[in-house]
Amino acid sequence: MSQRHALDAAVPPHLGSPPPRTRRWVPIRKLGHRHRARVLEHLLALDDDDRLLRFGHLASDERIRHYAEQLDFDRDELFGIFDRRLRLLAMAHLAFSRSEVQGEGITEFGVSVLARKRGRGLGSRLFEHAVMHARNRGMSTMVIHLARDNAAMLGIVRSAGAAVEFEGADVLAQLPLPANTLGSQIAELLGHQAAEFDYRLKLQVLRLDAWSSGKT
Repeated sequence: MSQRHALDAAVPPHLGSPPPRTRRWVPIRKLGHRHRARVLEHLLALDDDDRLLRFGHLASDERIRHYAEQLDFDRDELFGIFDRRLRLLAMAHLAFSRSEVQGEGITEFGVSVLARKRGRGLGSRLFEHAVMHARNRGMSTMVIHLARDNAAMLGIVRSAGAAVEFEGADVLAQLPLPANTLGSQIAELLGHQAAEFDYRLKLQVLRLDAWSSGKT
């Protein structure tokens, strides 16, 4: 055996490969009534392709304004990812309903990400957060309507184990949700508290910047 091969054999396999990448924590904050204007600003910033992916049709500015005005923050759940200037980069909407026939909790998931922030896993993070939140609310099924050419979202729901049905240009995905656990409840609580702290910190920095600019 050569010296090189002897050295290779002496190194455990997992040490010969780069360590797995640790995903950076992303603060995901619950949205409320006071965020309605930020939600509208985010949705209006979507280009035509993203509007088609999010709403299933090329929504006009007027339709988007109507959608934002009709959002029920008390019934449904909305989550967002903000940048340092508190601009909404990505958001998810969980619309809750309960089947009267089957008596099962069902929630519908929708997500949007600004074009300049795509490819960073924000949609996947919001999806994972929504799944945890829905199961903690006793929901049994998550429904996702998406376009056939929305490859990114299609990959996410398939990886999660959703049953996928193709209907022409549209896709219906149904994901059975596991029951909530103490661990999932604690994870949601800790994530909420951390995201709230992050949001308040960013808000305080913005206020200090505005005060400093006003003095100069």
